[in-house]
Amino acid sequence: MTDVLTPVLSRNWDQERAWKLANYERTGGYQGLKKALKSTPADLITLVKDSGLRGRGGAGFPAGMKWSFVPQDNPNPKYLVVNADESEPGTCKDMPLLMASPHTLVEGVIISSYAIGCKYAFIYVRGEVAHVIRRLQQAVREAYSAGYAGKNILGSGYDLEIVVHAGAGAYICGEETALLDSLEGRRGQPRLRPPFPAVAGLYASPTVVNNVETIASVPSIVRDGAAWFSSMGTEKSKGYTLYSLSGHVARPGQFEAPMGITLRTLLELSGGMREGHELKFWTPGGSSTPILTADDMDLPLDYEGMAGAGSMLGTKALQIFDDTTSVVRTTLRWVEFYKHESCGKCTPCREGTWWLVQMLRDFEAGKASEGDIEKMLDICDNIGGRSFCALADGAVACVTSAVKHFRSEFEQGYHTPAWELFPYGRSALFADQTQGAHA
Repeated sequence: MTDVLTPVLSRNWDQERAWKLANYERTGGYQGLKKALKSTPADLITLVKDSGLRGRGGAGFPAGMKWSFVPQDNPNPKYLVVNADESEPGTCKDMPLLMASPHTLVEGVIISSYAIGCKYAFIYVRGEVAHVIRRLQQAVREAYSAGYAGKNILGSGYDLEIVVHAGAGAYICGEETALLDSLEGRRGQPRLRPPFPAVAGLYASPTVVNNVETIASVPSIVRDGAAWFSSMGTEKSKGYTLYSLSGHVARPGQFEAPMGITLRTLLELSGGMREGHELKFWTPGGSSTPILTADDMDLPLDYEGMAGAGSMLGTKALQIFDDTTSVVRTTLRWVEFYKHESCGKCTPCREGTWWLVQMLRDFEAGKASEGDIEKMLDICDNIGGRSFCALADGAVACVTSAVKHFRSEFEQGYHTPAWELFPYGRSALFADQTQGAHA
């Protein structure tokens, strides 16, 4: 089964001190940059377009096309901003990449900046991951010392300053326009669009915002070619990507595989479900993507396959839940997160998520009333699509999909507490998690 894996981003993760510049160079590091500097920016953009690379942060927008939207005749400076504010529940791909091989991203930043013609690049990292920030800062310093960043990079005449910026720890700052506001020193809140960042982003100047994995994929495309990259994956979802498996699986972790692999195959690679249990439901891309069930295990994990199933690929955070798990309890925990992380700018999101939490707590405690399911769905209908950003849509998606697939569990919330139907201690991953849980 291991032949289905495609270690590119993760190929050096198991090597000793892989994060050091010398070790990264030994595995071909910065060869892509040297090759890129011999090309024109326009040729690099065309190369990324031809590769079919799509944004790995969740939206799946073609990266090369996004780069081409930057108006080169705009007199303002151009900026590249890397979104490393990884905080979607269940997502754990960018931080391991930055810890194991930060130079993969740094090289991608330099090549991408050269392609769009920018002189300043920012890497916005979630503030809680201090160890990742320190390692990334060290990698940037090494790149400067080696002549890969700063003035006159490798004698090409191209200059680039790279800034590693630590955020203050807000989920909303993962949204690209809220991230830009935070980077400018303001409260992180989504902006009304248009104008889009490509025209008026950071400091009202043309800006490209891409996810860590998107930019980290660029060096391999430059080094090995668009045809090599597009030979992997599916017709419309090209290349390799990192899938994060967590929850009730035997061996959770990161699996780098071609786009379009199935959950069934990933479960086989990870040793399957924990012993004695069966798959009940799962998320294809974190808690903001509609949940799927065991019936969907053979769907291709690409953008089209997930859209066809009524869900989204998102960040490819595969949260796996077995038959001991209460759907009501899980949905409540997710919506509590969205309520807490709502920036409060939009009334439907700010107030609606609060009301969803109250209702779900009643369902969990077996105190809901007849008709509450319809009332909850009506609240969802008044939240989704009525806010500046997708946070509200994510909060609604986990509720509506849970009701769609497991309506009977919510109906049981009219009379029976969820902890009686699904004792929480049974679904705990570690023994100490049962402390204080309902028995």
